[in-house]
Amino acid sequence: MRIVQILLVTITALAGCKKSDSNLPAFKPDTVKTTMKTGPFTYLALGDSYTIGQSVPPTDSFPYQLTGLLNADGFGAQLPTIIATTGWTTDNLISAIANSNIQNNTYDFVTLLIGVNDQYQQLSIDNYQIKFAQVLNTAINFAKGDPSRVFVLSIPDWGVTPFGKGQESVVGPQIDAFNAVNKAISDKAGVNYLNITEISRLAATQPALVADDGLHPSAKMYNLWMLQLEPLVAARLKK
Repeated sequence: MRIVQILLVTITALAGCKKSDSNLPAFKPDTVKTTMKTGPFTYLALGDSYTIGQSVPPTDSFPYQLTGLLNADGFGAQLPTIIATTGWTTDNLISAIANSNIQNNTYDFVTLLIGVNDQYQQLSIDNYQIKFAQVLNTAINFAKGDPSRVFVLSIPDWGVTPFGKGQESVVGPQIDAFNAVNKAISDKAGVNYLNITEISRLAATQPALVADDGLHPSAKMYNLWMLQLEPLVAARLKK
């Protein structure tokens, strides 16, 4: 069974949006036990709190739900290898990959969801443009150089959550601006792009889509994302 690499940090209120330490420690593996099937397809998930599934059980995170749906459709997907931590910016993710032990690995497919902390910390969108392109290129390399095996998810809109406290009119346009950047770069690179931002905005009127922390997606929200993503991944794995 593949070791799942998850680096977790302690959070205060905004899990996924705290200030980050640029001097990241060396990546340390941890084993997450599960009854999920394993098989030939390998999967790398890159991101932040939205990828580790902050405030839900690990098996309810979207990488695990995606693997479960693929297995239910007859694909033998191994447990995901996850490099993601609450609070990470795009710069932090790049540093973590450099400090991990997977540089020489390749995977059958890769997901990438990163940028909410760049927006929350009011980092330069120009810096995000440069660093997102860098980490996306890294993701393509991990996918054996095949852009069609990389799946970028747009940044969710946390402004509609209880934590956002009515900041929709400010946060929403900023999220849209960051997503315009990652989509343009994704389209140019020829990778798959899934817009889950509009789904995330359903949380404004559907409290069950938000985790108990009042900020992050619930398992139900992640499932809505994966019902859109799994067919895209399955179509690529068939080729």
